[in-house]
Amino acid sequence: MMRTVYSEEEEFHLKIKSGEIGGYVLMCGDPGRVEMIASCLDEPVFVRSNREYTIYNGKIDGETVTVCSHGIGGPSTAIAAEELWHCGAHTMIRTGTSGGMAVEVKGGDVVISTGAIRMEGTTREYAPIEFPAVADHEVVQALVEAAENSDRKDRYHVGVVQCKDSFYGQHNPESMPVGSELNSKWEAWIECGALASEMESACLFIVGSVRKIRTGSIMTVFANQTRRSLGMDDPKDYDPMPAIRIAVEALRILIQKDRKKGIQ
Repeated sequence: MMRTVYSEEEEFHLKIKSGEIGGYVLMCGDPGRVEMIASCLDEPVFVRSNREYTIYNGKIDGETVTVCSHGIGGPSTAIAAEELWHCGAHTMIRTGTSGGMAVEVKGGDVVISTGAIRMEGTTREYAPIEFPAVADHEVVQALVEAAENSDRKDRYHVGVVQCKDSFYGQHNPESMPVGSELNSKWEAWIECGALASEMESACLFIVGSVRKIRTGSIMTVFANQTRRSLGMDDPKDYDPMPAIRIAVEALRILIQKDRKKGIQ
């Protein structure tokens, strides 16, 4: 296990140490959403808050599960994943939000990511750009199983998402000096089948590959700018709970399977 950086007593950014978190982690961008996710667990309790990182613990079937915010974008997500791993986390699922890209993906739908386009900078300091950012297959299977078994029957899609560093580069590319490049790549990704756009999954997947962490991501879609640009109906839905509920049940499935395999 890698030693903590800059601090012998606790992680430099998360301000935690081994024994204070669980091996299973639910992650989200917004610190304000952590308590909402933790409320879906048994016995939720506040652990720590520093910068963009807020941490709660709870239980699923008696197993400690940690909820941790990672802020916006790759750099802060990599820090969270690294420091959680230092403290014993081995399974991480991002429960986030996204914007739809494929026309069939509507606001309120859920996207389960199998892989992510690395249109961001953080992962280039982990792996060559040719190395793919892919989710762990066991986590993907658990997320799909949880979505299928949900009583709510939320609409869900499974596939590749796009990850970027610039929110406004996506939503206002014409104002950027490299706007023509941004637009041409965006159109290519849609033609290739990208489902949604967000900012963290590629980083989480690459850190997971390098550090041998099981990772996955599931996102609620807020809206779809492709549908809007084509004059199609573009329903808006800002409720993150569909993805959260599925992620919690996916962890329950993983915990049960791990116990059968003797993995703790």
